[in-house]
Amino acid sequence: MLIHRISYNRRFWISEMISELHYVLCPPTVCKNACNRNGPFFISVKRRNFCTLESTSLVKTGVVYSHQSQASANSNRVSRLVRTEAQTALFDYLHFTRGFHFTDAEYMSKNSPHFIQNLLSVVDNEQDVSRALSKYFRYNPINEYEPFLESLGLNPTEFPSLLPKSLIFLGDDGLLLDNFHALCGYGIPRTKIGKIYKEAKEIFGYDHGVLSMKLKAYEKLGFSKSTVIKLVACCPSLLIGRIDNKFLMVLDKLKGFGFGNEWIGSYISERTTLNWDKMLDTMSFLVQVGYDDKQMKTLFTENPTLLFEVSGKRIYVLVGQLLKLGFKMNQIYDLFLKNSQILSSKGVKNLSTAVCFLVEIGMEMEEIASIVATHMEVLGSNSLKAPTTVMNSLKIQKDDLCRGIKKDPLMLINLATKSDTKATNNQDSNTIVERKSFLLRLGYIENSEELSKALKKFRGRGDQLQERFDCLVEAGLDYNVVSSMIKRAPSVLNQTKDLLEKKLDCLQNRLGYPLEAVVVFPSYLCYDIQRINLRFSMYLWLLERGAAKPKLSLSTILACSDARFVKYFVHIHPEGVSTWENLKNSFSSRY
Repeated sequence: MLIHRISYNRRFWISEMISELHYVLCPPTVCKNACNRNGPFFISVKRRNFCTLESTSLVKTGVVYSHQSQASANSNRVSRLVRTEAQTALFDYLHFTRGFHFTDAEYMSKNSPHFIQNLLSVVDNEQDVSRALSKYFRYNPINEYEPFLESLGLNPTEFPSLLPKSLIFLGDDGLLLDNFHALCGYGIPRTKIGKIYKEAKEIFGYDHGVLSMKLKAYEKLGFSKSTVIKLVACCPSLLIGRIDNKFLMVLDKLKGFGFGNEWIGSYISERTTLNWDKMLDTMSFLVQVGYDDKQMKTLFTENPTLLFEVSGKRIYVLVGQLLKLGFKMNQIYDLFLKNSQILSSKGVKNLSTAVCFLVEIGMEMEEIASIVATHMEVLGSNSLKAPTTVMNSLKIQKDDLCRGIKKDPLMLINLATKSDTKATNNQDSNTIVERKSFLLRLGYIENSEELSKALKKFRGRGDQLQERFDCLVEAGLDYNVVSSMIKRAPSVLNQTKDLLEKKLDCLQNRLGYPLEAVVVFPSYLCYDIQRINLRFSMYLWLLERGAAKPKLSLSTILACSDARFVKYFVHIHPEGVSTWENLKNSFSSRY
């Protein structure tokens, strides 16, 4: 009897162990029909694919509860301290348990907020989050592809089509990590690798060294490394197979017009969508219009968006509008030759607005076509108000306005042009031209909305902006890096050169941060020097007493509100309040 009981207990223990191993190693699935609504039992199953489209589910007496939606609802209530503990626990798991390189583990843990939020939902009621997650990781291996892909800039809703069906450990796919590190080593930012993974996933299966050779092949065509990075980030398909023949044809045609390879790099970004076929069609169309090589170079130099924004689609839209007005193709060709500026994004928008204005006040198509043919340059250069606005301000009817414009088409411009356009025209033209030239050198696209917005954000003459830009380069930052910084934080160049030098000196020599810290947080250079000195003096005081973590990011210390700073950097020490008041009094007397 005793032997029978021991044998039974042993079989039970072995069964339990096998069941536990199966639970740990095999991701469970949820059967929605597992419960009978009227039954007294319930089944509780948790999925460990936190960030996938199918949310974590609890099936209980026929009711499905979503952990992910609950986590989303509670996301605003999670403190920064708890989130930091979760990030640290994930880092420890990835680095020490799974053997990831320190840099990879740190980046994944700090740049996968959705994954962190869902981890916290698992230990929602635990006091010691770090310990609870460490225990969770011990028995529940996570799908490492999820924090990996999220850290590369992809949204969790995109994961279902990207996650491998039979793998959860990144280390099981050695080629993936090898090619990922090849892209990182070449200088491609991790946030741009997500798009590459999404659009050209097959390149992550290349054998060792193949991807690096493909990247070098584009350098042999005459591109700089920074231009290759831009090309690959905006058009990942260039890394698939052999070098695209259509891409080579576009390069040959541009060289024929007198452009070097680097010209492309100065006008594309990760948001640009390039279609080599459409670009070739656009150039062929313009040749049919009658443009020679010299005219093509002038056209694309003044209007690069014509080629790079939607790869020339705007030309066909404009042609369609003119055909509806009754123009013949030979007339359209002639109009394009005489008014090349109309092909810019702003020119097309303004012309379309003007045509709609005339249609709305009841003008016949023949009259509209006549005005467009004789005043195309003026119509494309001015933004117009809505017809109702003009009629209300003049207190006239549609018929009166229509008759007046028929007699004098320029009346449309005089009465309907927006005030901000007039104000811009009245500004010092030399200052605007200098500022615009400087922005074009930074990589802004001619006649683009982005350029128009930038012109309003920058203050000072072109030579002053260039002096401030050179100040940052001379401090030791790469030219392309500074260009990227300025696009993210334009107000950096609104600081004087002396002030920029003073803030950089403070950063390196007083605060002890490397120069590269401003690359991550360029807005540091925009903050008042008193705010910088005051807050970092308090932070350094805490560091000396071991009450703060070393090397906190600049944004953590400077970007938070005064109330938040006092809560997390003043009240955490018994003498914090008195020290903070003394520092404020001391700095207020200096500035």
